[in-house]
Amino acid sequence: MTATPATQAPASSGPTTSSDAYAPTDRTVPTRSRDRARYDRETVHSILDQAYICHLGFIRDGAPVVLPTLFARVGESIYIHGSTGSRPLLAAGQSDPGLAVCVTVTHVDALVLARSAFHHSLNYRSVIAHGIAYEVTDEAERRTALDALVDSAVPGRSADVRPASARELAATAVIRLDLTEVSAKLRNGPVNDDAEDLDLPYWAGLVPVAPAYGTPVPDAHLAPGTEVPGYLTAL
Repeated sequence: MTATPATQAPASSGPTTSSDAYAPTDRTVPTRSRDRARYDRETVHSILDQAYICHLGFIRDGAPVVLPTLFARVGESIYIHGSTGSRPLLAAGQSDPGLAVCVTVTHVDALVLARSAFHHSLNYRSVIAHGIAYEVTDEAERRTALDALVDSAVPGRSADVRPASARELAATAVIRLDLTEVSAKLRNGPVNDDAEDLDLPYWAGLVPVAPAYGTPVPDAHLAPGTEVPGYLTAL
């Protein structure tokens, strides 16, 4: 499923640039398989927009913490939301100049089964973004971010629900990470067995992996006559 990001980011949603690629840094250049790294915006944005779960890494009390959470991209920023009592969101709001984070997104496209155990691998697409996350306090930006978070899982959904109330907005925190130090890494290829192993009597090849969606299950209290919306059947 490909999420559709908002077409226009709010004015405060981070830097804009006409460059087609992100500048590599010491943290975004891999130490292994550098040929798999990509820095162009088209690749990075495509990988981000086809996901709605990321892993948010940060330091808490001197130790690393990694949390799976919902996210969405709007322009050159990604947004993450949670309860106002969430530790990383609290830290982003209380710290100066914000919270140092690392955000990762990964898609698995195929299992690569080789003749040797050593050459087993995955075909994958991933993005890693480093930077400082900031609490979003502007109400218009918060609403844009929250709509994008809903649409990242089910495109079109934010226009087909009751908007958040003032009380609900007050209970929800949003942080923003601007996409400045970011890279993608991909593997998309066949088995890479050693030449001397090619005649071994073991099956080798690719096992494709793709997300699957089941038939929508209506809520027990659904209003009579409410049909499954088209954007949902399209999944």
